Amino acid sequence: MKEMTISQVSQSLGISTRMLRYYEKAGLISSSRREGYSYRIYDDNTVTRIKQILLLRKLRIPVRQIETILNNTNAVGAIEIFQQNIDELDEEITALSTIRNILNHLVEELSKATELPLKNIISQDDTLLTTIESLELISINFKEEQTVDKLKKADERLSKINDVRIIYLPPAVIAASHYIGDDPELHANFLIEKFIKESSLRKAKPDLRHFGFNHPNPVDETGFHGYEAWVTIPDDMEVPEPLEKKRFCGGLYAAHMIKFGNFNEWGPFLKWVMKDERYEFAGDLQDQEHMCGLLEEHLNFYSHLEQPDLDLEQLQLDLLIPIKEKHTETRKEKAGCP
Repeated sequence: MKEMTISQVSQSLGISTRMLRYYEKAGLISSSRREGYSYRIYDDNTVTRIKQILLLRKLRIPVRQIETILNNTNAVGAIEIFQQNIDELDEEITALSTIRNILNHLVEELSKATELPLKNIISQDDTLLTTIESLELISINFKEEQTVDKLKKADERLSKINDVRIIYLPPAVIAASHYIGDDPELHANFLIEKFIKESSLRKAKPDLRHFGFNHPNPVDETGFHGYEAWVTIPDDMEVPEPLEKKRFCGGLYAAHMIKFGNFNEWGPFLKWVMKDERYEFAGDLQDQEHMCGLLEEHLNFYSHLEQPDLDLEQLQLDLLIPIKEKHTETRKEKAGCP
């Protein structure tokens, strides 16, 4: 039976190693280890299962439902899940059809009198106003395609980034935890959460924030990648080893929120920054080891500390990319900043 390392699977299927570890943690796949060999190993059956997972994800099936489908040999469960998703798509299609009809109506009315304000058209048409108000605020990012070979284009539309925020992160003192090895995010964050509990940090700094990034990125010579986790602390607080006290200089960032696990959105988010007319990338492309200055912020981390067993799919992260306005010098001071 043919076996592949985690890096080989990542490259052949176009999926990040982090997503593979996420699927394993969620119970969708499993890996093995050879004695004296550091890499995770996947057999043919697991690689086939990963392909099935990716196919179902392209069809917008949630991870939790995928687990039910793949772990149940009875087709009834899969049929129920697919029918549920069909019903949701029907609702979206109906809403889209209604929106299209409204827009057609507005085009017709505006064509009759190009100088007539839009607000007058809507206010004079009670039926139209009622119809618009009845619509829910929905996010539609998938449209029905006629042929299977157009699924790739549909998947590209799924990954478009339309909800970027521009934020300023203030300078802060941080406690940093760094780990290289298997499941580095888990180990690095364990030390941070242990420190928070033992230092009563929530009382000393109730506005604490939690960040992280791959370090090194990609894997080092041992075959592992690493992760560095941060938590903001009061300026005068000391941190125990192996944690390290650092200063974060802050700055301007583009922010895009994802549900935990949707790390594939890093790619289109970076493309958004590179193509934006007003802002440009302000990180260091040469510093691949520290993810070029990119960060991930664990949103509502305070609640996570209160409910550590919260379902992973309920967690939210901000992907953060350092930026600056074009044709201006970055104001971020590099000296002493991690």
